[in-house]
Amino acid sequence: MIAIIDYKAGNLTSVERAVRHLGYSVQVTDDPELIRNADRIIFPGVGAAGQAMKDLKAYSLDVLLKEAFAKKKPVLGICLGTQIIFDSSEEDNNTECLGLIPGTVKKFPSPLFEGAERLKIPHMGWNRVQFKGNHPVFANLNPEHEFYFVHSYYPQVKDGHEELVAGTTQYGITFASAVARYNLVAVQFHPEKSGSGGLTILDNFCKWSPSC
Repeated sequence: MIAIIDYKAGNLTSVERAVRHLGYSVQVTDDPELIRNADRIIFPGVGAAGQAMKDLKAYSLDVLLKEAFAKKKPVLGICLGTQIIFDSSEEDNNTECLGLIPGTVKKFPSPLFEGAERLKIPHMGWNRVQFKGNHPVFANLNPEHEFYFVHSYYPQVKDGHEELVAGTTQYGITFASAVARYNLVAVQFHPEKSGSGGLTILDNFCKWSPSC
């Protein structure tokens, strides 16, 4: 069974629906035992980092996520779930986060330009991802495929840990839109809203057996 962690951070139904569409057993839950006994974990979310961390701690889900990471259970972070696996976020007065990936989540600079064009913040819409290496979760993707983003903050891996960046996206600046470390993968975009490419990523994750 795949557990989708429910920590009151947005509507998780679209993630659940996408995974069920692929034929996997999945449950949205905040039950510690269900999460602990799941075969793998999906950690999605939308909203603000500060409130998300408060809610995780209120349900002791921060401890469960760290435990799952330590026990080599496959974990997939999506959007806000990607941001709060880093050490900290500039959002909400430098929120202390989970520290599973070394680095900081930073706010897009304002104004933000692509050439002469002023870009809107939040970054909302379809963009390509330049995947790096040959991570199994990002296998069999069309390089022309675009993925759906909605965010005002972006992950920045700590200097000296660039090998953790599994994909980058250009939006005024080049930022890490996918990261991977051992049994943990995470994406800033929404695979559940990204058509066939997003479904490929979700399917790859549900089949993935990390060798770490």
